[in-house]
Amino acid sequence: MNSSRLGVASRAALSEGGDLARALPAFAPRPAQQDLSAAIADAFEGRGVLLAEAGTGTGKTFAYLVPAILSGHKTIISTGTRALQDQLYHRDLPRVRDALGKGLKTALLKGRANYLCHYRLQQAKGEGRFATREHAAQFQRIVAWAGRTRMGDLAEMDGIAEDSLLWPMVTSTAENCLGSECPFFSECFVVQARQRAQAADIVVVNHHLLLADLALKQEGFGEILPGAQAFVVDEAHQLPDLAAQFFGESLSARPLVELARDAVSECKTSPGTLAVVQEPARALEHAVRGLRAAMDDLPVRATRRRAAELPAVEDALAALERALATLHAALLPVRESAPGLDSCTARAKEFELRLQRWRALASDVEDEADPFAADFADVDAERVVDANARLPAGADMTSGAVEGLDASSPARAVTAPADADASNTGADIDSAADSDADSVRWYELTAKGFRLTRTPLDVAGPLAKHRAQSQAAWVFTSATLAIGGRFEHFAIKLGLSASRTPTLLAPSPFDWPRQALCYLPRGLPDPMARTYSEAVVAAIRPVLEASHGRAFVLFASHRALREVAELLRDGPWPLFVQGEAPRGVLLERFRESGNGVLLGAASFREGVDVAGDALSVVVIDKLPFGAPDDPVFEARLEAVRRRGGNPFRDEQLPQAVIALKQGAGRLIRSETDRGVLVLCDPRILGRSYGRLFLDSLPPLPRTRNAEDVAAFFAQPEPSLFEAE
Repeated sequence: MNSSRLGVASRAALSEGGDLARALPAFAPRPAQQDLSAAIADAFEGRGVLLAEAGTGTGKTFAYLVPAILSGHKTIISTGTRALQDQLYHRDLPRVRDALGKGLKTALLKGRANYLCHYRLQQAKGEGRFATREHAAQFQRIVAWAGRTRMGDLAEMDGIAEDSLLWPMVTSTAENCLGSECPFFSECFVVQARQRAQAADIVVVNHHLLLADLALKQEGFGEILPGAQAFVVDEAHQLPDLAAQFFGESLSARPLVELARDAVSECKTSPGTLAVVQEPARALEHAVRGLRAAMDDLPVRATRRRAAELPAVEDALAALERALATLHAALLPVRESAPGLDSCTARAKEFELRLQRWRALASDVEDEADPFAADFADVDAERVVDANARLPAGADMTSGAVEGLDASSPARAVTAPADADASNTGADIDSAADSDADSVRWYELTAKGFRLTRTPLDVAGPLAKHRAQSQAAWVFTSATLAIGGRFEHFAIKLGLSASRTPTLLAPSPFDWPRQALCYLPRGLPDPMARTYSEAVVAAIRPVLEASHGRAFVLFASHRALREVAELLRDGPWPLFVQGEAPRGVLLERFRESGNGVLLGAASFREGVDVAGDALSVVVIDKLPFGAPDDPVFEARLEAVRRRGGNPFRDEQLPQAVIALKQGAGRLIRSETDRGVLVLCDPRILGRSYGRLFLDSLPPLPRTRNAEDVAAFFAQPEPSLFEAE
């Protein structure tokens, strides 16, 4: 296939004796990387679309950076997490740019919750509402840092937890930002970051910011995207689920409480307003806590219809709506007293409308995520409660809280005018109810908070629309996009034509027969059996003994994780169990131990990179089918059934294959790594769909004998094993 001029130049830069090889001593030319880079370059040149799976070790970051830099196009590169964003911008991008000798302007752009807000900081200074002395001391550190930082990026601050209660006090949201009315507008770190991005040739963002702009322009950076000629979406497998959040709508406890407190705080600059606002603001806080208390008897996560079954919850929802209406009415006459009060007035009306839309006509919505267990004869329906799994590790979401209340979703509706006539809301509510066939309304509870969400079941249409409007090249790449070598499932979710969209499978350069082995233990019972956890432990003990620990054991549920943790407590290896320490702490301790065994759930399947001898075994207890009682997932399955499809074949099976690939991808991270993948679930060989899982994995040699595992670890370069 003939490449474009940019494709030829990109391939040459990555070849032996090319720019990268001359400038970077550790660089090793890889044919798959060159093929990938040339295909990306062709998409850039033709303003086309490319779906590319790049196996672990391909070097996909350099593969897309080279054509992005050589093309001269304004390029938006979107990554899955803030950590990857920082790594790309601060490490990879400068190295490739310097190697190519190009003086392009680059910019790093994050969501507004990542930047210090001067106005919010000043407001917090005057309140002194700190729960502990430690918080007070940390706040003073933030004040000192604010006086010397140039970028205002919270990532510069060490020693303060990402979920600290302090961050919401010193950062802005789309609702409480005063925009050009702010007295600190000329010094605003968000505005400055936006200006740098507008002037840059390459802008590094993350999926949350990209989707926020595509969905609603809520972050105020929408003017950057129309000028882009190319988009590269790395870790693209995350995009459809994240898009569902951003094209949906959410209301949670924390922003409601922040609204009440901000309204009172703003009154300090406007004499006479406190007497009008204080009592309605207190009533709103009381209503928020009243709703959370009323929801105590509900499941942790379920549909709107399930919430409607408890009269106390319906009463509390009505009380919250009245409290918002009352606060809005109190703010209207005084809203011009201060810019902040005007913002609070608009927020009160917007939150009231969101709540009305979420509550509307619940009794008339048919079949909202009804159970249909008959479709899941092959599926482990054990409930999975893994909050971390709902977002990619390190996702750019505000995880802080106010007195334990949960964070706001970044999904937002268009803010209604502060003086919107309540009579106009009827059409909005009817429209929301009419769209329930294509969405699901549900709630989720945290320890002291709640989130009320409406999630679209299909984002293909909105994504296709925005992609077409951009008239730019779009490259979607990840290590896990294809299922059995085919891209149809992912293409459909993005609104792409599965038959007309160019695709590329760039294989991993690893020597799988020498570096890895797949072990399928014999004699395990059905995964639904009560003794399954004990059988898994019996099967993996010989493996852990042969490897001297150094293992990840990944579970489909937290219940199974806890059961196995108890059974392995007597082992000779240090045990690190998810939930017993923060994720980052567990990983660091695991690496330092040298022979540890880490037990984790879904959130450890991706975004975890442990190269070298510290990780030599990955165990997967069950095929990672989604839990059919998750309200969003369940509603998606029902939507597939309504369209005449097969929910298991068309949705649940492909999702499970991708999840298994992500977990297996933790094992081999470099050309020198060696390890064993243990797949315990007997369905992988006993059911017809098991072949799809095996065909989607790298070409690992397979065995059913524990003796072969022992031989693998006993020999530096074991011979190839074949499955029996």
